[in-house]
Amino acid sequence: MMEHPPRYDLATGRGLVACPRCDALHLEEDLSPGETARCIRCGNVLAKPRAGAFAQLIALSFTSMVLLIGAIFFPFLEVSTFGFGNASSLFDVALAFSSGVLLPLVLAVLAMIIGLPILRSFLLLYTLVPLAQERPPYRYAATAFRWAEMLRPWSMAEIFVIGTAVALVKVAGLASVHLGPAFWAFCALIFVNLASRAFMCQTSIWDAIEDAGLATDDRAPTGPPAEAIPAPAPGPRS
Repeated sequence: MMEHPPRYDLATGRGLVACPRCDALHLEEDLSPGETARCIRCGNVLAKPRAGAFAQLIALSFTSMVLLIGAIFFPFLEVSTFGFGNASSLFDVALAFSSGVLLPLVLAVLAMIIGLPILRSFLLLYTLVPLAQERPPYRYAATAFRWAEMLRPWSMAEIFVIGTAVALVKVAGLASVHLGPAFWAFCALIFVNLASRAFMCQTSIWDAIEDAGLATDDRAPTGPPAEAIPAPAPGPRS
């Protein structure tokens, strides 16, 4: 009787998908656009490919970069009291503290709310532009996408907007505050990020990179391959 090779490799993890919430292993299967694979243990969404998702993510990433660059130089808010007013941008704030002891704090805040989101958008564009055009990805596409996913929790634009709103409530009783274009750019960025998360399917992106022949795991397997054991069935589709 002829034996077929296993569809997965426990040593390298090829052919297997781990649930990011409960670590349950599932056999990797190709999904059609519109199908959803869920974890059989906790019900978490494992993959949800969408038609044209790469092009939509590219557009959203470019929009995010434009909003963030504009938010640096456009006025963020204007404070006026007793007939005197002053409008300032984030760039003006950085210049105001450029020679003080608060310079490291200002640079850290700008890096969290401006630098990291722009860097993540650039990494997504670097990864997705060739894939959307059905061309081979760039050489470091896997590394760029891995870094983009690592930076996602550190993008603090939403937290910055919430903190600013709380501060404005306290300042409003002392002076007249007018919100500038930069503030509304940050508000628009929140909805852009929500849309990006809705269209994002990490499994589809990793599969596209692997199909192009690029390695997606920097770890080299050590020792002989582990003996194949029955893996959990693939997650249910909806």
